[in-house]
Amino acid sequence: MSDRKPIECWLSDMDGVLVKEGQPVPGAAEFIGRLRDSGRRFLVLTNNSIYTPRDLAVRLRAAGLDVPEESIYTSALATARFLADQRPDGSAYVIGESGLTTALHRVGYVLTDIDPDYVVLGETRNYSFEQITKAIRLIESGARFIATNPDPIGPSAEGSMPACGAVAAMITRATDVQPYFVGKPNPMMMRSAINAIDGHSESTAMIGDRMDTDVVSGMEAGLFTILVLTGVTPRQQIDRFPFRPSLVVDSVADLIPMID
Repeated sequence: MSDRKPIECWLSDMDGVLVKEGQPVPGAAEFIGRLRDSGRRFLVLTNNSIYTPRDLAVRLRAAGLDVPEESIYTSALATARFLADQRPDGSAYVIGESGLTTALHRVGYVLTDIDPDYVVLGETRNYSFEQITKAIRLIESGARFIATNPDPIGPSAEGSMPACGAVAAMITRATDVQPYFVGKPNPMMMRSAINAIDGHSESTAMIGDRMDTDVVSGMEAGLFTILVLTGVTPRQQIDRFPFRPSLVVDSVADLIPMID
């Protein structure tokens, strides 16, 4: 990696990198503080499409991390940007919450169940069988199928719960139509995030805790990839993957000197 340019922009996953089980990872507050003080451009990324960036900024602040809402980028924002590029001022039938519906409204989309251009599936705390049935029938009638992310399960206080990827599989089984997933590990989300901060792949780093989403999508987008060992992928599993991160560190605390 010696021929790469110095890192000017930073992308970071949220869960497992900055916070874990609602608590900040040791060194995360100092890492974010150094990014802000240095003036480096950065975004905190999440596949979660439930919340708006403002919602997430408040939740992070409650955990002790001062991340401005303009520095948070969700799969909902990436999905809205993708649809606005593909079919400006289009229409969509949406299964999701305010994070997704707000993002689509802001790019000029009409949310409707009357002959929509797209069915857009996101995360929600309560998937409705009625909504899923409506989505199936609209796709059968010709609506294009988009999903914010392929994550099959999500966490809850009671344990795992079905997430966007699992519900998308149900709809695919019923319609024989595969969705286009915008969020990680699709490198589309990385490129969309880079564009949002006017960055360049040759001078951008991606920090994540998962080899199968964060690292692979960062690698495919041409970024300098950093795996932290505070989340999902332990050190002993790294060699099981056919690709490697550019750098492996114990936590984001180890990256603070790299910012300067």
